[in-house]
Amino acid sequence: MTSTAADPRTLATAEPDEGTVDALLLGRRIRSLRVARGMTLEQLGAAIDRAPSQVSTIENGKREPRLSMLRQIAVALGTTTDDLLRDEAPSERAALEIAVERAQRGPVFSALGIDPIRVSKGHSDDTLRTILALATEVERLHRERAATPEEARRANASLRATMRAKDNYFPELEAQAKELLAAVGHTGGPVSQQLVGDMANHLGFTLHYVGDLPHSTRSVTDSRNGRIYLPTSQSASRDSRSPVVQAFASHVLGHSEPTSYADFLRQRVETNYLTAAILLPESDAVRFLTEAKNFRRISLEDLRDAFAVSYETAAHRFTNLATARLGIPVHFTKVHESGTIVKAYSNDGVKHPTDALGAVEGTTVCRKWTAFTVFAAEDRFSPWYQYTDNPNGTYWCTSRIEKAKEGDYSVTVGVPFEHVKWFRGRETANRSRSTCPDDGCCKSAPSELAEKWEHQSWPAARTPTSLLAALPTGTFPGVDQVEVYRFLEAHAPA
Repeated sequence: MTSTAADPRTLATAEPDEGTVDALLLGRRIRSLRVARGMTLEQLGAAIDRAPSQVSTIENGKREPRLSMLRQIAVALGTTTDDLLRDEAPSERAALEIAVERAQRGPVFSALGIDPIRVSKGHSDDTLRTILALATEVERLHRERAATPEEARRANASLRATMRAKDNYFPELEAQAKELLAAVGHTGGPVSQQLVGDMANHLGFTLHYVGDLPHSTRSVTDSRNGRIYLPTSQSASRDSRSPVVQAFASHVLGHSEPTSYADFLRQRVETNYLTAAILLPESDAVRFLTEAKNFRRISLEDLRDAFAVSYETAAHRFTNLATARLGIPVHFTKVHESGTIVKAYSNDGVKHPTDALGAVEGTTVCRKWTAFTVFAAEDRFSPWYQYTDNPNGTYWCTSRIEKAKEGDYSVTVGVPFEHVKWFRGRETANRSRSTCPDDGCCKSAPSELAEKWEHQSWPAARTPTSLLAALPTGTFPGVDQVEVYRFLEAHAPA
């Protein structure tokens, strides 16, 4: 994560949990007012009929007073409960003390096994700033260490396991999508650009299309002023509604700034899920797919066209609904033309390759799988269908090629042989046999080629720029936060 200079005022006013009272800040405000009134702990304790030790515990932020006691304290100090609960430190010194206390109570500091100091008047401001700077740097190093490819892949593997356990269907996200659609008067069918704009307005956002969006972002949300900034130029192949929905989805889902890669990945999956659930509403999509299943002609192209979304979005949405609503186990794979798996999901028993950490993403797909053979198809206008005999059974897949600035990608959806009867394209004659992970399947060259060229070739590898680089750091990995702040400042309303 990105290292920034610790601002005690910011750290002091940042509430640890939304909807709860910040006991540290409240305690410091009570202490500040008590001292300003010239009262001792004993005098305030007597005024509220509590022992001085209880008052001290409250002032140190170790205990949160009940509302009735808070009212008594406010009366005794000649103020109001609203004033005591204000979200700002009473002084710069108090802000510094709160920031140090909060840092010492955090999980990273606790893991060091160091006894926290008791912040007192005897500590100079410089001493407290030094402690705070050290604690901030330790936290930064801890986050940076966590931002390793291994940690990210481990987090991704864990997330995929959760998705598999739920058949990639999340009722709570479906309910949120349904509620939002109802709020703007959606009565069924595809969701228009106008309805998406109405959703943003309903949530308190206005849309602003700009030509100078930070290069590392797809959109930027200004929560302070209720603005969503989007690029004026859109890719011809990209649905212009998706960036808008993705921008306000995090607000709908109540996301806070991610604290780890696992948190970041979870939020990204939830955002993409909610976006698809809005653009392909559950009741309409299930009705469409059920009818197609009854006629044994399920087609992802038809689903794509019916709701005017991208093929990949249609494929993702199908995996949400296939098992939970249609009773069809399924797998999904997105593969770069190099053979590298970018995304994968399965609950149908297909054996995606994995690394030692259990992660699929980043591994190489079998060259005989549909996700790879599709790249050799001459006709890229029509879908590519194929049966593949694997060691654990036969799977039927439908696949398409999609273009991106990084190259071509295949997007593939597959099902076990016993469920192919529901799909269009089941009559295909395309078939292959895979024995992966056996090296003799596709990882080794034929013996005559190996004998001829082994030790006689020296390819110059096109090394990926990310091979030796750490994963992007920052609260939002890969995003230049300084650039974002400057952008917001430049576009904020006067």
